[in-house]
Amino acid sequence: MIARYTRPEMGRLWTEQAKYDSWLEVELAACEAMARTGQVPPKAAARLRKTARFDVARIEEIEKQVRHDVIAFLSAVAEHAGEDARYLHLGMTSSDVLDTSMALRLRQVAGLLVEGVDRLLKSLRRRALQHKRTAMIGRTHGVHAEPMTLGLKFALWYEQMRRCRERLERAREAVSVGKISGVVGTYAQLDPSVEKDVCRRLELSPARVSNQVVPRDGYAEFLCAAAITAACIEMGAVEVRSLQRTEIRELEEPFARGQKGSSAMPHKRNPVQCEQLCGLSRLLRSNAHAALENVALWDERDISHSSVERVILPDSTILLDYMLDRWTRVIDGLLVYPQAMRRNLEASGGLVFSGQVLVALAREGVARDTAYSWVQRRALKVWDEGGSFREAVEGDADIRGVLGARGLATCFELKPHLRHVDEVFERVFGGKPAASRTRRRTGRRARAAGSGNGRAAGVQKGATISRRRTPVMGVHKTRSSSRRRVRGRTAGR
Repeated sequence: MIARYTRPEMGRLWTEQAKYDSWLEVELAACEAMARTGQVPPKAAARLRKTARFDVARIEEIEKQVRHDVIAFLSAVAEHAGEDARYLHLGMTSSDVLDTSMALRLRQVAGLLVEGVDRLLKSLRRRALQHKRTAMIGRTHGVHAEPMTLGLKFALWYEQMRRCRERLERAREAVSVGKISGVVGTYAQLDPSVEKDVCRRLELSPARVSNQVVPRDGYAEFLCAAAITAACIEMGAVEVRSLQRTEIRELEEPFARGQKGSSAMPHKRNPVQCEQLCGLSRLLRSNAHAALENVALWDERDISHSSVERVILPDSTILLDYMLDRWTRVIDGLLVYPQAMRRNLEASGGLVFSGQVLVALAREGVARDTAYSWVQRRALKVWDEGGSFREAVEGDADIRGVLGARGLATCFELKPHLRHVDEVFERVFGGKPAASRTRRRTGRRARAAGSGNGRAAGVQKGATISRRRTPVMGVHKTRSSSRRRVRGRTAGR
């Protein structure tokens, strides 16, 4: 993978030095296991632990002649280990070393990925609680649907990423498997006890059954888990891109001091980080497909999977590590524009409350098809001609005759849409968030949301929509003479 997307800690696990270090560790563990069974002199195994070493450049030099990387590695080590080198690779085949050492590295790699997910989960949780009551319009098919909160979006992303963590943990177990079973998995040269001892020393699980290789469904599971994690990141990134569009501008990815968005248009602030994440996600999906192709090999093994894995394993894990870090930084610095959310919520003239009117009529005994027809005829007129949906239904004799002025007023409150937010948050984050300062503040706003009269645009006075004119990253309060103004953190701080 190119340096642009390689973070140092993950990159070190995929260097040639790290690869050969893991090979040597498997070879030495095998020697020590065989020393316990009497197949290798214990003193020789002890000497090898001290003298066995290699030089990457020398391995590459030898490989140019022998055209076999494991043989080149063993020859290079033998130059340092002397006569004791004859005990290395005793009774083993190349894949005993390659697959067991790969398990060592993939276990470390998976650990770094899980740590990255944990950092992201922490950020998503913080932003969800921060914007638990920040009201906005929900959209389906790209069209305004009903009110929701920004916190629910973050909560959904959090829950997806929690499941991704579980998948990565399961996948780590699936690939943490070693084998020292020989050419076709029959232990013809070595007793299964050697494999068991080697895996114990390396903190791996021995394969229950193998042929010349560890079956590749485990690798496929690992890369599919990585691809799903990337897809979940992409889902959030797509949403930020959508909500950053000029005509919406409810969210915006961080824009650094001195950053430039276009070589031709100085005004541009493009969502380039999120676009990058979407592009990289495509690579992980394609690599997962290649991993699935690697599952089916000829007979007890062919080598068609090898060249593919040299690319897809480091590339996918390096990319996902980068994506997790980048998405965490986007979430941490995400700019929120509540005044745009308010504007967009009101843009349809209250049409977003049509479902409330429909349900209210049905609950009063009106047949659903009849109620739908009454509401739709008023809604479509407002859709085509503009105006206030609330005024339209108040002027409809059929609707007014059933619901009355008081019943209609309750249809245009935000409170019914947000009344179960607390329950959803408790399911996702657990515990009783009421004890938090964010919950106490937003609870007062929720109670205020049900106490006022509806406005012509259909948004209840006192609803949890900030009137701030600056992007904020904190909890929002409405600016009102009857409420103390709480100042959120501005984007520039």
